[in-house]
This record gives sequence, structure tokens and C-alpha cells, in this order.
Amino acid sequence: MIRLLKFFWWSFLAVVCGLLLVLSGAFLYLSPSLPSVDALRSVELQIPLRVFSSDGKLIAEFGEMRRSPIKFAEIPPHFIQALLSAEDDNFENHYGVDPSSLMRAASQLVRSGHIQTGGSTITMQVAKNYFLTSERSFSRKITEILLALQIERQLTKDEILELYVNKIYLGNRAYGIEAAAQVYYGKSIRDVSLAQMAMIAGLPKAPSRFNPLANPVRSKERRDWILGRMFRLGKIDEASYNAAIGEPLNASYHVPTPEVSAPWIAEMARAEMVGRYGSEAYTQGFNVTTTVPSNLQEDANHAISAGLIAYDQRHGYRGPEARLPGKTPREWAQELTRQRPLNGLEPAIVTKVDKTGITVLTRDDKQASIAWDSMKWARPFMNTNSVGRMPAQPSDVAQVGDLIRVQRQADDTLKFSQVPTVQSALVSLDPRTGAIRALVGGFSFEQSNYNRAMQAKRQPGSSFKPFIYSAALDKGYTPATLVNDAPIVFVDESVDKVWRPKNDTNTFLGPIRLREALYKSRNLVSIRVLQSLGVDSTIDYISKFGFNKQDLPRNLSLALGTATLTPMEIATGWSVFANGGYKVSPYLIERIDSRNGETLFRANPPTVPADEVAAASPQTAPGTPAPEAAPIGVDATLTPGAPPAPAIAERVIDGRTAFILTSMLEDVIKKGTGRRAMALGRTDLAGKTGTTNDSKDAWFSGYNADYITTVWSGFDQPETLGRHEFGGTVSLPIWMTYMAAALKDKPAHVQPEPEGILSLRVDPLSGRAAAPGTPGAYFELFKSEDTPPSNSEFGGGSAPGSPLPADESAPIDLF
Repeated sequence: MIRLLKFFWWSFLAVVCGLLLVLSGAFLYLSPSLPSVDALRSVELQIPLRVFSSDGKLIAEFGEMRRSPIKFAEIPPHFIQALLSAEDDNFENHYGVDPSSLMRAASQLVRSGHIQTGGSTITMQVAKNYFLTSERSFSRKITEILLALQIERQLTKDEILELYVNKIYLGNRAYGIEAAAQVYYGKSIRDVSLAQMAMIAGLPKAPSRFNPLANPVRSKERRDWILGRMFRLGKIDEASYNAAIGEPLNASYHVPTPEVSAPWIAEMARAEMVGRYGSEAYTQGFNVTTTVPSNLQEDANHAISAGLIAYDQRHGYRGPEARLPGKTPREWAQELTRQRPLNGLEPAIVTKVDKTGITVLTRDDKQASIAWDSMKWARPFMNTNSVGRMPAQPSDVAQVGDLIRVQRQADDTLKFSQVPTVQSALVSLDPRTGAIRALVGGFSFEQSNYNRAMQAKRQPGSSFKPFIYSAALDKGYTPATLVNDAPIVFVDESVDKVWRPKNDTNTFLGPIRLREALYKSRNLVSIRVLQSLGVDSTIDYISKFGFNKQDLPRNLSLALGTATLTPMEIATGWSVFANGGYKVSPYLIERIDSRNGETLFRANPPTVPADEVAAASPQTAPGTPAPEAAPIGVDATLTPGAPPAPAIAERVIDGRTAFILTSMLEDVIKKGTGRRAMALGRTDLAGKTGTTNDSKDAWFSGYNADYITTVWSGFDQPETLGRHEFGGTVSLPIWMTYMAAALKDKPAHVQPEPEGILSLRVDPLSGRAAAPGTPGAYFELFKSEDTPPSNSEFGGGSAPGSPLPADESAPIDLF
């Protein structure tokens, strides 16, 4: 017996010594390649990119991993107890490795022949998650053990737990317990119940198997087991245990819900961040604050939606998106799950038609009624220019099984609708800085993420004419200059081609003042002015507004707006008129903050100086920035120390030109093609409509001193909007809806009058200074050096203020 005991004793010592030798050898072999545990103190977890409005509302989140790191002190004690009960109830006592857990894992391996559990402690899991792969091998396990021992020597238990709960994957792209609480319950881990904490604590073992959304039965079993362990270990009392066990598994999928709908803004910010930081933009936890206030963006969204739906319904009902008669309610419900809402227009299937309206099945599997009154607009669409008869009853519009679109109202009732095929874009800028205040790139981002505000190059039509008139005012023309509105013919003899431009009304008014020609949008006057100025010199002048010369045709059709430009380019050019003559550059990102709240970038755009705007000094030469301008710009990164000096915008036109042109554009709204905007009841608005040939593009650009806003409408594949549709009927109502909201309760804000402006009485027939008693004389604005002579002083010629020579209809070379 003594010999047997000695044998077992020496055998045990040999095994122990052998294990020690193996571990020592493994340590000596692996230690040179072991990573430094100190790296855990400065580890940066992947955090998604978040984009916010200027008032701090979430616009979007980008990144594969949803994660919101949390400090140990913020973790509820009950969650720590639930986690330790599930994963490592001996955590407080071991030194990184739990021999009993390893022996249990080894015995399971011997019995089954397969690795079932790894026997890992939380510390070992931290070592694996931060430093190792998920490979199942003995060498990886030994490395994990050695790292765990080092981690326990250098970090506290609290630090280890903090690393663990922020790193672990918990299903549905949620990494870390705070993200998991947000995904499954829509609230912080600090606010969830004991039962919900136990459910989250059960996920690290197998996030897919115990997922409450994919496997609610298994998830509840796991949750209840953890609650039982907590009770048996004395972590909770019996009353808390019974209450938690009785709580239903109420998890549901919560995604970070944008607080403001601005998908095109989000995509622009994402693209700019990737351009700056590459793929790290998605993982480094950048918080991007844009220049867009949430209220203005929502106003723009509503304006585009309402305007396009109104246009679409004027042109009739194109029928249901699909017909599904004879299907069962279950089949209808399945079809609805495959349809997406588009800009508030929800899919629905007609289940009943009667004389008072229709009943529909909605995506939430509910029946709802639609009143006949909301369907009366639905005359059959024939083509863009004609519609069929007015429907007499609901059955003339819809049948059972029709897949249609409905629009939910504020009182939760539904209106009959359809998805517009026409598109529109809106850009609103701060003319003093170029900050983007609102941008919409189309009817629905889900329908098409093509950003028409930034990418669609279309002809601006008459909304381009102010640039021609600005060139004229800077070349000595005045608002009182008379130009002949008469027929004109251009011939290219080399190809036997003739161009006979005409006004949209196909009428001619004869000699007409420049101011009147602009608000009446006379095409022939614009052509004659451009002809007088010269195409090349005018293009050189207009390019100062920020346009690419390659987009400007080098012929007289430029006067009619045949350039190809985006709404953003038009709005940027118009900002020069709105701010008194300065060129600003549009920008979107106001500030970039790190995950720790450190400001990495702050925009410093070239800005119109307040004193320069007030003075609008004519002595400031166009093209010369103020002497104190700092060449920092919007792409400058923030430098430590004092904030950078503000960059000063470059003056590109005489401030008096901008002021006089604004006065002329105010008349477009008071007397001309934009007079519908008078309904806004404001005195500080200036703007211009634009409609291209066959009404393929409809524009309106307008401003006061606070906002310059441009709206374009048309089809993606150019076709007519209809013979009775123009910039003033399609785009102007959208502009009005937005500007009415943007300027609500704001006082009138106009440019201050610059020095060097005179107001003189003018003879409306001659355009020259009026003598006392001249019938119809009116006051007109002039630059001090461009005042017209009186009738008595005029001795002939064609100086500004006098009619152009009569013989201007002779053929010339246009091409």
C-alpha cells in the first residue's frame, strides 16, 4: 500500500512538474510574440460615423458596427451581477484563469472528442477579443491564458469588465452592451429592467442562438436561467426574481432613428468624410455637425413633396401600381411587405369599393377607409398635356385588388395619392457665407438616391438672364436703357442655318426699358444686350460667379439660358446678387468632433464682412479681396491656439450693380412672372422664373438678405412638363412654400443701399432724365457715373439710356 501511495504521489508530482515545464516552455517560446497589455489602456473601439444638423439632431449613422462605449461607473450593478452569473461567477476571485473551468472543458473534450466549451474566463475573452482570432487550437488557447495572466497583473477588475462589455458582439450589428440595449429595447442600458439586463447578459455565449428577435424561446430560456443563477448566488431577492421571471420577452428591433429626414445631406457628408479620412471615417467615431438647421430641412422636404404631388395630380391618375384581384388577404399582406413607403406615400391594397369611398389594407395589416373627396382629382392621365373626364364615383378610380399609394394626414386619416414621376431639387444657401441651409435632391431618396441638386446639369432658361443683365449694368447700361424688342435673324451661311429667336408670347414690344424687359422676361432684349456686350467678354464676366466656362455656350443662345448647370451652381451664382457682390463657396460641414469631443475641424468659409455689406463701397475693385483676408477657406483644419482670422470673401461685381439688379428682380415679383410670390406679403423678395423650350425644365431662384433659394423641376429624362406648366407654376410654388416657412416671423431684410447710388426721375419713353411735368415720369436707380442726360442735352448716338440703332434686324453670324 505504501509503495502504491508513493507511486501515485510521484506520478502526481511528475504530472504537475510536466505541466509546469510545458507552461514554462510555452511562455518562453510565446512571450516574445505576445502583444503588450499596455495597448489596452489606449485602445480605440470602432464607433460609427454620426451626422447631425446644426441644432444637434441626428441625421444619419454610418458604419458596420453599432457601438456606444460606456464607462464602468455607468454600468448598472445588476447587469454586472447578471453577466458574471452567466459568464464567470468566480471572476472576482481568480487571477485571469479558472482551473476548474479549464478542467471541465478538458473533460468534455475527452468524453466527446470535440471542443464544446473553452473554459474561458472574462479576462481570457478580453485577451481573445482584443488580441487574438477565433481559431480553435491549443496554441491559441495557451496564448490566451498567458495574455489573461498578464492582463490581470496590469489592469483592475473594473477595467477588465469595462473592456469586455464594450467589445463583445451581441447580435444585429450591436457591439457592446449600450448598443445592444438601444437595438433591442430602444433605451440605454441604465434604463432597462432586470429581466432585460439578464437577456442581454445571455447573448455573449451565442448571439445568434439566444437572439430574442430570431429565437425568442431560447432567449427566454437563457434569460430565466441567468435570473435563477442570480437568485441562487444571492445577487437578487425572491421578489425581484419572481417579477423578472414573469416579465414577457418584449424585445423588438430598434435602429437609430434619424431625428430629421435629410438623406441627401447625409450622403454628401458621408462622401466628404470618406474623402478626408478614408475608411477610418466609418470606425473612428467622428461626429459631424452640418450647416443645416433641422427646421429648414423639414420645410424644404415638405415644400418639394407638396409641390410635386400638386403638379402630379393636376395631370391625372396613371392607375394602380399593380392589380392583384383574386388574391387572399394573406397574399395581399405579403405583397405589401415587399413595398416601401416613398416620402410618406404608403403602399396599400384596395379591399372594398363603395359609393362613399374605398377601404384599403395597409402595411401594418390594418383596414382603413379613404373618403371619396380625396379621390376626385383622379382624372385619367392621357398624356402630359391632357387628362380624361372627372370621375363620378370611387369605382371609376379604383377596383378591389389595386395596389395604390395613400398619404397619411396629421389626424391619421388617409388620402388617395400616387408617386409622382416628375422630380424636383431645392438648394437654399446663406448668401453671406455659402452655408447650405437646406437641400433636397428629389422626391424620394428611397426611390432614387441621385442628387439632382448637385448632379443634374440642366438648362436654366430665363433664370440665367440676371447674369447677362449684371454684365450690362457693369458696362454702363442702366435700368432705364432702352433696347429694341423686335424680330432678329441670325444666319450661318456655311451650313445654311437660320436662327429666329422669339419671345415666349411670340409678340414684340419695340423699344423697352431694361428693367421692364427683365421682369417681362423678353428674350430678344437679352439677346441684343449680349450681342452688344460681346459673347466672349460676357462669358469671362459670368465665370467670376463661379461657373465653369466649358458649361457656357459661346454663342448668343447663352442669353436664353442654354448653359448646362446644376441647381447648386445656379444658387451659388445668385448668392452674389443676394450678398452685395461677393463670391462665396457652398459648404456643408460646420464642425468635425472626435469620439472624445475634441474639435478636429471647424469651417472658416470666406464670408461677406458686415461692414463691407453695409458700405458696399464702389471703390472696392471687383476681384480684389479685402486686405485683411486670411487664405484659410472651408477646407482648413483647426489649428491649436487662437482661432484663425476670418476669411474675407472676394468681391466679384460692383456692390451698386448687385443693389440695382436686386431692385430690378424685386419687380419680377411685384409686376412680372414671379408675382404669385406677392402672396407671401413680404417686401424684401427678389427672384426670377426660368422655363426652357417645350417646358422641359422649370426654375425659380429668389432671395432676400437671409437666404438664396433655387428650385428646379422636370423629368430625369427630359420631356415636356405640359403646355401650361412653367417655372411660375411648378417651381415657384415650391419656393414659396419653403421661403414662407423659412422667413416666418422674420422682419424684412434687404441689402443696405451702397454709396454712389442716385435716384432720378426718368422719362419712360426716352429713358433720359425727365423734365419737370413730364407725363408718367418715375424714379429710377443709377450709378453716379451712369446718370442719363436730359432730353435737351441729348444730341444723338446710342449711349446708355438711349435706344439702340433701329437697324438691328440685319442678319449677323451667330455661330
